[in-house]
Amino acid sequence: MTATLVVPGLDGSDAGHWQRFWVEDDPDSFIVEQDNWRAPVVDQWVDRLEAALVEQGEAFIVAHSLGCILTAKLADRPSSYRIKGALLVAPCDLPATEKRHPGVIRFGTMPTRALPFPSITVGSLNDHYMELDRLTLYARLWKTELKNIGLAGHINIASGFGRWAGGYALLGNLKERAKAPRRRA
Repeated sequence: MTATLVVPGLDGSDAGHWQRFWVEDDPDSFIVEQDNWRAPVVDQWVDRLEAALVEQGEAFIVAHSLGCILTAKLADRPSSYRIKGALLVAPCDLPATEKRHPGVIRFGTMPTRALPFPSITVGSLNDHYMELDRLTLYARLWKTELKNIGLAGHINIASGFGRWAGGYALLGNLKERAKAPRRRA
């Protein structure tokens, strides 16, 4: 079975976060751990994600917040062909995130390249890390399917998301789509 790499954002995903439940519930899921969850450096984080992907051979990615940006940045690397599909949940807008966490984020610019793998981007109407108009813009640039789940905040513990059954359904949908032959971007 193809592995699922779970890619947290800033500060990792604490106990009780839907990503941690995901790993508990699915023996083929693995968290991509980072050396420093509090002060991310893009090259180090991308290298760690790429190494995990190479170790698995190929994988689906389930990313949250800054992990979504990390996944989108991996699209520029040759190993991106190993990604079977990506579920990008509550991506953060780097300028907005840098304002909320000054001096912490060193992730450069927002990725704008079309993703070379099937993807679904999930967002909400009231995420303080990514306004809906920006989410719509990046979904269009990334050529990803956009799912707006309403007033769901940042889709994390603070906004009431523990074990998130809707996420499993979205990944199942993505896996079905990934079985179809890929179109070139």
